[in-house]
Amino acid sequence: MFVGHTALALAAKRRTPKLSLAWLFAAAAGLDLLWPILLVLGVERVSVPPNGTGFTRLVFDSYPWSHSLVMAMVWSGVAFGIATVLKRTRGEAVMLALLVFSHWALDFLTHVSDLPLWPSLNAPQVGLRLWDHTGATLALETLLFGWGLWHYTRATRPRDRTGVYAFWGFALVQFGLWAGTPFGPPPPSAVAVAWSSLVAMWLLVAWAGWADRHREPRG
Repeated sequence: MFVGHTALALAAKRRTPKLSLAWLFAAAAGLDLLWPILLVLGVERVSVPPNGTGFTRLVFDSYPWSHSLVMAMVWSGVAFGIATVLKRTRGEAVMLALLVFSHWALDFLTHVSDLPLWPSLNAPQVGLRLWDHTGATLALETLLFGWGLWHYTRATRPRDRTGVYAFWGFALVQFGLWAGTPFGPPPPSAVAVAWSSLVAMWLLVAWAGWADRHREPRG
């Protein structure tokens, strides 16, 4: 998933209004923030074969440290610890930890059987393969994204025009990039995937924070 992860971050704002959307988005997308770093370092691997699954052109050859079930739990604990050290409330820390783990849960729904249960070459790999069905993937994530947008806009209102345009730009750019995935050309190489993902994901974190600073809680 992609905008599905963002949807949970958007919806979480209603429960934790004092947390910046940058924090919420970084938690929900957390495993995908780690993944390109590990790709660049050569710790994990991805390939771009002529034919991927129905929705994505990528084959995730090895990503046990960012996307295994056990490590998702570990990274959730890390998020909770960071929030605690930064003196966020217990509820906020729990929300961030849950968002980190939610990434693996949503990926389990969409991915082919390539998600390892723990970081080992012999670990079982799981996935319910929603990506094999492009139409169903587009429909489900669009509904989920709409649900997240509804919650966020019910929880916040713009302070100024930047709060309108920056937020909707953040949402529309993500949606457009995601919805075009199965119809566009494949990435030129695994190296291009690593670097483009690294830059794009961290820019989106900054964009989420910028947009959220120009909005305020309703009521």
